[in-house]
Amino acid sequence: MEKFLLVLEVITTCCAVTQSMTGQERSEEKSECVSLSPMMEAVPAPPESERVCVFGTGDLGRSLGLRLLQAGYGVVFGSRRPHSSSSLLPHGAQVLGHAAAAQSAHLIFIAVQREHYDFLVPLANQLKGKVLVDLSNNLKKNQYPEANAEYLQSLVPGAEVVKGFNTLSAWSLQNGPSDANRQVYICGESVEAKQAVIAVAIKLGFSALDRGFLSVARELEDFPLQLFPQWRLPLRIAIGLSAAFFFYLLIRDIIYAYVTQSKDISFRIMVSLANKVCPIVSLIMLSLCYLPGVLASFLQLYRGTKYRRFPDWLDRWMLCRKQLGLLALGFAFLHVLYTLIIPIRYYVWFKATERTVSMIRENRTTQFDMTTAWRGDSYLSLGILGFGLYVLLGITSLPSVSNALSWREFSFIQSKLGHLTLLLCTAHTYLYGWNRFLSSSTYKWYTPPGYMLCLVLPSVVLLLKLLRHTHRHTQNNTLSVMTDLSLRGWLPFNHCLPCFWDQKPTITFN
Repeated sequence: MEKFLLVLEVITTCCAVTQSMTGQERSEEKSECVSLSPMMEAVPAPPESERVCVFGTGDLGRSLGLRLLQAGYGVVFGSRRPHSSSSLLPHGAQVLGHAAAAQSAHLIFIAVQREHYDFLVPLANQLKGKVLVDLSNNLKKNQYPEANAEYLQSLVPGAEVVKGFNTLSAWSLQNGPSDANRQVYICGESVEAKQAVIAVAIKLGFSALDRGFLSVARELEDFPLQLFPQWRLPLRIAIGLSAAFFFYLLIRDIIYAYVTQSKDISFRIMVSLANKVCPIVSLIMLSLCYLPGVLASFLQLYRGTKYRRFPDWLDRWMLCRKQLGLLALGFAFLHVLYTLIIPIRYYVWFKATERTVSMIRENRTTQFDMTTAWRGDSYLSLGILGFGLYVLLGITSLPSVSNALSWREFSFIQSKLGHLTLLLCTAHTYLYGWNRFLSSSTYKWYTPPGYMLCLVLPSVVLLLKLLRHTHRHTQNNTLSVMTDLSLRGWLPFNHCLPCFWDQKPTITFN
């Protein structure tokens, strides 16, 4: 019994010593590091290859740290005040001073503005050989003489600076790549450093694109400052056409009636005038989608080769055809909506009732006109078919749909069905006008109606396309006939070769 009590006393003494030593170690660790794991439990430190450091505890730094934690990385935040900022950071991360945090990981994200880079200068020794990822952006273009990443490299010459992740916002990082842009642009001098950053981006669910050396950093920093760069020219064209035809039709329809007949029909501006402007702009912009391709093919025929660069204005025009088409689809959709509400308008209901009452009072009737019936049904049918193909073109222009199509399928839809859409919409407009161009009352103040003006450009595009197709068909037939004559010995074989086969292909656009 005495031996048992002696052993129990020894065990109790050892436990007390162990607890006192553990408390001292924990107090020392707490003075150097703040753990953000739930219930303040000790978290085993991941290996350095799987641990990353984030300098900056703002919205972007916290969102990036959270995504890194969710991807399985160990995250260490570097802060000037580790204890005061620990409550705002995600659980599972550690907060250290800048010097200690820099030594804890090889890959360091700099999520602070350029104005606060000065704290990195005293850490030059700790950052030597590290990979620094610059996430900063500027408030305006050319705000500084050099890019932020280049300035960071000059401050810490011993580190490998990589520009990246600057096109992502804190919101996109929190919601994940499924709800945000998946593209991450990377640039830097070191291939190994860029590969390390690309590996992190891929593990976070993004697709990384290497843009080259660090001299490209200014271009990457300008990306977030751009506002619809590919939509500027199409939007200007759409706004210009809409304003021009709105005022043109306002003068012809509203002001003309007030001046010549003293009628106030200004209420028609809201629906009737808008329903004329939308289809006019839509048809013109759809024509502008296919006119540059026709012009490019004729230019190649004139030059005799397809290996010369197009003029800058034509190249820029061709690059914005997708945006032109989508805007044209939007105007066509507005035209459909305006047309659907015509029967419920008070003006239409009032005119129909007034006409019916007038016919009853005068005891007169109208006979059924077969020509008008055919014209009306054909007009509506062509409009429905044209709008259906319009929607198909818009759907296939979406990246998720176009990526599932082969080039031949995509070209068939956008080229062949696109020209068919233009043909149907043009025929729809011709049937709308019918024979009214023969009436002098159509030309108010000696000006043609708006639909007549909008038919000029699509008619020219379709005519040029027909001429191009006829020329190619004639050229192929001539080539086959001359080749056959040469093979039969009726013409020297080399008589036809210099004319056709020695030339490079000239057709690239359908």
